[in-house]
Amino acid sequence: MVNVKRDAVLVADDHSLYRTGLGFLLKDKLGFATVVEAATFDAALDRLSELDKIGLALFDLAMPGISGPESLGVVKETYPEVRVAIVSGSEERSDVLKAVATGLSGYVPKSLQDEEIVAALRDILDGRIYVPRFMTSSGSPAGGKTSTSEQVEKKGGASGGAATKSISPRQRDVLECVRRGLSNKEIARELDIAEGTVKIHLAALFSHFGARNRTELATRR
Repeated sequence: MVNVKRDAVLVADDHSLYRTGLGFLLKDKLGFATVVEAATFDAALDRLSELDKIGLALFDLAMPGISGPESLGVVKETYPEVRVAIVSGSEERSDVLKAVATGLSGYVPKSLQDEEIVAALRDILDGRIYVPRFMTSSGSPAGGKTSTSEQVEKKGGASGGAATKSISPRQRDVLECVRRGLSNKEIARELDIAEGTVKIHLAALFSHFGARNRTELATRR
């Protein structure tokens, strides 16, 4: 199995101390040359649009701009070559299942010991999908992971889940700009975000409202 490139990794978390600590592990134990940090979802999207050397992107669920695992689905679709995973303090089973259904590469609880986090991230880098051990307590295979085929079944069974989530405040801003007839470049300038970030928010909005174009999107409420 081919490993993910390890030039750079994105750590998106609004707690600077955790970003620093996780960044150290990624460099020292997993061989990444560069750790790119972001404290908000929009900042993380900006970094992804600016840098093409990122092979792994790790997101905290509680950071500003993220409404749940579904928020990361469009990121995965936009950057299919990047492994996208969640590193979160939440241990809600529903969050883990949504992350897997969204097509993410794994869900790593912050409560794990350092060596367990490293092992989980190594699995993700090697192409496996990591889920925490507590997800296996009700009959899943032992070892803290489920097979690829099981992940596909779960993903298929949860289709449409993202469309039921309310849009984020930033997506509301983008939607209002669309209603005003602004272009992607104008929206980026007005909201002070990268144009690539605008495109990701628009993709999420199209999916959420089932709109086929900007005109249809502008009429959605």
